[in-house]
Amino acid sequence: MSTPFSHPFSHTPVLEREVVAHLPERRAFVFCDLTLGGGGHAAAIFAARPDLSLYVGLDRDPQAIAAATARLSAHSDRLRVVRSRFAEVKSVLGSLGIARVDGLLADLGVSSPQLDDAARGFSFMREGPLDMRMGDGPSLADYLESVSEAELARVIRTYGEERFAGRVAHAIVESKGTLHTTTELANVIRKVMPRTEHRIDPATRTFQALRIAVNDELKELEQMLALIPELLEDGGVAMIISFHSLEDRAVKDAFRAASKGCTCPPKLPQCVCGKKPILQVVTKKPIIASDAENDTNPRARSAKLRVARRAARVA
Repeated sequence: MSTPFSHPFSHTPVLEREVVAHLPERRAFVFCDLTLGGGGHAAAIFAARPDLSLYVGLDRDPQAIAAATARLSAHSDRLRVVRSRFAEVKSVLGSLGIARVDGLLADLGVSSPQLDDAARGFSFMREGPLDMRMGDGPSLADYLESVSEAELARVIRTYGEERFAGRVAHAIVESKGTLHTTTELANVIRKVMPRTEHRIDPATRTFQALRIAVNDELKELEQMLALIPELLEDGGVAMIISFHSLEDRAVKDAFRAASKGCTCPPKLPQCVCGKKPILQVVTKKPIIASDAENDTNPRARSAKLRVARRAARVA
């Protein structure tokens, strides 16, 4: 079943200047945007690099696809837009006759239009259906109907980093059959959370965890990160923007693991494993938004950009 939409898809991209600054230096390059969204980063890249040969944009959200296609219509001769999960990028590129790209970008997580549209069911601040889907598939209502209390507690604890996951999961399971909207779900969560001095809403972490679970986001990210070395041309650049610690940790660990060379014990006089680095980490620490960007776009405050470059393949 398709997700209902009630708002136009208009999104301000984060770290736009920083992304443009790390684009491939080569001319006539091919670029892949794994999370096209409303086309904000794409518009900036087209404007900055008239030498861009081809821009391939993926997104699982049909509303985003429609918005980006309209926004980027002036570049239609150099644009290919595909509705797809980003873990399927290899097959998407293959269908377009592309084996490798010179650069790729992934802007992870939920977008502002998805959060702001109550009909999408992402926000605990606006009453909407228990949906949370970025595309097709089972909704949050479907997920809550089938999940066990133990699994729900694990998801909330792991994906939301919520230390009161057990009591939250119990309260949600006990309320099955009576929950129909996001505000009802948020209130159930708030009632069992202890009072705290923190400003964060008590439902924040649980809603994050449920969104990740419904859309299988971390598994998708893991699959995509594993493909990066294969998809990049030698010297090609990968840019990943994350918004919470689980995503950022996965990106950091994947980049670091791919940048390691020899794994032989230090006592060996010479390398026998033959392992060579396949990525070079460009950003030792993640790039964060400037104070000026944070002032104009508060959602940029949690954004972290990590960049890696493909090492030359050994013949």
